[in-house]
Amino acid sequence: MLRILIVMSDTGGGHRASAQALQAAFAARFPGRFQVEIVDLWTDYTPWPVNQMPRVYSPIVARASWLWKLLWLLFERERALSTVLRLVYPLCRKDMARALQAHRPHLIISVHPLMQQLFLWLLEREGPPTPFVTVVTDLASFHHGWFHPRAQRCFVASETAAAAARRHGLQPAQIRLLGLPVRPDFAQTLPDRATARAGLGLTDGTFIALLAGGGEGMGPVAAIAHALARRLAATGTDAQLIVICGRNDRLRRALQRSEWPLPVQVHGFVDNMQAWMTAADCIITKAGPGTIAEALICGLPILLSGFIPGQEEGNVPFVVENGVGAYCESPEGIADIVGAWAGGGELERMAACARELGRPHAASDIVDEIVELMEG
Repeated sequence: MLRILIVMSDTGGGHRASAQALQAAFAARFPGRFQVEIVDLWTDYTPWPVNQMPRVYSPIVARASWLWKLLWLLFERERALSTVLRLVYPLCRKDMARALQAHRPHLIISVHPLMQQLFLWLLEREGPPTPFVTVVTDLASFHHGWFHPRAQRCFVASETAAAAARRHGLQPAQIRLLGLPVRPDFAQTLPDRATARAGLGLTDGTFIALLAGGGEGMGPVAAIAHALARRLAATGTDAQLIVICGRNDRLRRALQRSEWPLPVQVHGFVDNMQAWMTAADCIITKAGPGTIAEALICGLPILLSGFIPGQEEGNVPFVVENGVGAYCESPEGIADIVGAWAGGGELERMAACARELGRPHAASDIVDEIVELMEG
């Protein structure tokens, strides 16, 4: 059985989600042929304090976004990042070599922008000649660390990403535009809206707004939820609001105790997001690339309520300029936009644009090309 190692880091949920999507696609497309393992390289195979990087990522992003933006701008300078990695590499070399010894991969897939340089150094200086490919898990904002000319393939999700890869020295033959790997449920045939609503116990024929705070329930979700409920109730629209709080139990409990002027459902972390997206008329969420890609597959208009500086900034114009949604940070402004959508005909146009951009089979297409590369 051929062994494939997917290297990532839990700096945001999108990297692991894409890794798991690829792992599932290998199992579905080529059952029994590949052993695919996912490794958080920073946490599991680097020494202290480097291994603390994933742990501090979420607190910095949530509570000190100014610091994250400063770090992003600093390490956007290739020389600055390369200097730091050259200092870190001697500290991490032996531990990272353990990853190769433990897994003995026939091919390595990176789904994180800080994996390329360190791991390719390791393979070049100490490891066996192992094929290495990159799967870029961003849509429109790209750290230069994603693009290394020694990667045999670089799989990207947008024309903007392909252009960025070319600017960083990759040749056209190395770059493959196949989409962003998303959870396997989104690659299945999705039910129509009425069926999805019936399965979730929702009333058909009403306007349903879906408010998602991501896996960690980040951002002003409560303020947005209350503003949306007030605005939709004031218009007299026959509407429902669904709030997905992720793992933020404090937020979930607070919203479940609230009084609402219209029907509202509040949920914690859910494992059937494709059903909620299929049932909804629009989604309000921060500009995470995975959520955007999933919404496009579902033909779901998107209202972006915020973004992580640097890595998600480009997703805002991606959504707006492609005609699949809008952007607003103010809870009252968000409520006004959704209220206008509920009473107008713009949703149908945005939904059609979204479906044109959606790539439900990206993970399978990427896996097929990786296997072709291995067999070639």
